[in-house]
Amino acid sequence: MTTRTTDPAVTPSGAPATVVGGALERVGHYRWTICALLFFATTINYVDRQVLGILAPTLQPDLGWSETQYSAVDSWFTAANALGFLFAGRLLDKLGTRIGYAIAITIWSLSAMAHSLARTATQFSIARFALGLGESGNFPASIKTVAEWFPARERAFATGIFNAGTNVGALITPIVVPWIALHFGWRLAFIWTGALSMTWLILWLTIYRPPREHPRVTAPELAYIQSEPADAVSSAR
Repeated sequence: MTTRTTDPAVTPSGAPATVVGGALERVGHYRWTICALLFFATTINYVDRQVLGILAPTLQPDLGWSETQYSAVDSWFTAANALGFLFAGRLLDKLGTRIGYAIAITIWSLSAMAHSLARTATQFSIARFALGLGESGNFPASIKTVAEWFPARERAFATGIFNAGTNVGALITPIVVPWIALHFGWRLAFIWTGALSMTWLILWLTIYRPPREHPRVTAPELAYIQSEPADAVSSAR
C-alpha cells in the first residue's frame, strides 16, 4: 500500500509547497482570502466606531448637546468595549469562529444603524454601549481565525495585515462620512456605515468554513496550514 505524505516544503522559487506522494505540490492561497475578510472587517470596525466623533460638530447643535453630554455618550462605548473583551473570547471558544464572529458583527451592525433612530443623549448612550459590546469581538475573532488558518510562520504577517484595517478605517472615515452627511443627512451616515458591516456578515457566512471543511482549500494547502497547528484550537463551526 502506498503511503500518502504531506510534508511542508518549498518550491525552488521559495513559495510554500508540500510533498504529496513523493511529488512537490505548490500550496494554494485561499487562506489569504480569509485574511482579506479579516482586514475588511477591522476597517469597517474602525469606521463604525468613529462616525459619532466625525459627526459631533453637526450633532451637538442639532440635538442641543453640551460637551459634557457628548463626552458621557461617547464614554459608554469605551466602557462596553472593555467589558466585552472579558466575554468575547469565551464566546468564540464556545461557539466557534464562524458563529461567534457572526454574532459579534450582527450586534455591532444593528447598533451602528440604531444611532440613526436616536433622539436623546440616553438613546445614543444605549446605542454606543451596544456598539462597544459588539465591536469587542473583532480582535479576538480575528486572532483566533488566523490561528486556525495559518501555520506559525505566517501568523504574525497575517495579523499585521488585518490590523492594518485600523489605520485604513481611521483614514477613510473623515473622508466618506462627512460627504454622506452633507448629501443625505447625518442619520443616513449611520445607516450606510452600519450596512457595510451587515454586507460583510453575508460574505462571512457565505465564504467562511474551517480549513479542513472548506471546498476551496486544496490538500497541499491544508497540509501546510496544519504543519504548525495552533495549540488547542477548538473546532470552528
